[in-house]
Amino acid sequence: MQLSFPTSRPRRLRANKLVRDAVAETSLSPDDFIMPIFVKDGAGKEPIDSMPGYFRWPVDGSLVEHVEEALSLGVNKFILFGVLPDDVKDPEGKASYDPQGVVPRAIRLLKETFGDRVLLFADVCLCEYTDHGHCGVVVRDGRGWRIDNDRTISIYAKEAVVYADAGADFVAPSGMMDGQVRAIRQALDAAGYQDVGIMAYSAKYASAFYGPFRVAASSAPKFGDRRTYQMDPRNSREAVKEVMLDIEEGADIVMVKPALAYLDVVRLVKDWFPWVPLAAYSVSGEYSMIKAAAKMGYLDERLVALEALFAIKRAGADLILTYYALDAARWLREGTPF
Repeated sequence: MQLSFPTSRPRRLRANKLVRDAVAETSLSPDDFIMPIFVKDGAGKEPIDSMPGYFRWPVDGSLVEHVEEALSLGVNKFILFGVLPDDVKDPEGKASYDPQGVVPRAIRLLKETFGDRVLLFADVCLCEYTDHGHCGVVVRDGRGWRIDNDRTISIYAKEAVVYADAGADFVAPSGMMDGQVRAIRQALDAAGYQDVGIMAYSAKYASAFYGPFRVAASSAPKFGDRRTYQMDPRNSREAVKEVMLDIEEGADIVMVKPALAYLDVVRLVKDWFPWVPLAAYSVSGEYSMIKAAAKMGYLDERLVALEALFAIKRAGADLILTYYALDAARWLREGTPF
């Protein structure tokens, strides 16, 4: 039997905002956001020139006020990055696992102040702590330099346990070292932190979009680049393998980074692993290029930033790490602009 249908008029479902909101396929809320925070020693917040409107925060009352503002807007998930002066860095990044380091102190302060009102993630890497700026321990031989993978992941494990001791809910290994998730899971379990989760930077690309972050965290490599351990931007199927390995090693949440230029990878990972929570990191370059274009009057910052965030969510991300968390939360209170 052949069925006949009345003439379709898709525009009926776009007739006005009430109709568009009623049939919208994708929703976005502050509960989807993980807000990055840079923490530092010393007094007074410091503006980050490469990321207009963003700051490095001291571990004091001003950090508490910053988080309180976020909570008032519905943002309750935060990932912490430490910023250190060059004179305390060393080749192995020993400051990364100092219990009195800036990140553990920030975790303790926020947990003592807010308790379970905040969900705290701590980035686990060495680039902010090494004097050479690479994400692992560098060794040199007749072929030049390379990263000592196994020595590096043993340090990551120490770092993760220190963050768990301080009260972190999740640790987030970002170095793209082989076996990092397994090493961290084993160390956490051995230390009695079976309930501390791992959000793995599973598909982290060697991207040019990280430039503003490297200024913010003072973490640019002093020589070479990170292409021997971060993923090739030309590859997508490789991301499936990386994510699969991290899940097998014990990752609770997996991540694709960056987000906007890798929406196909976000979708691919979600299709392959729909049961695993997926985060996508809208990185510093995505934030700063929107800020720069808006400053020049080339685009509407609010519309473009929200459109980008909706695109990341639509592609399949369950969580979005974004520097627009506070602004987006304010804008969403006014309703979606589409």
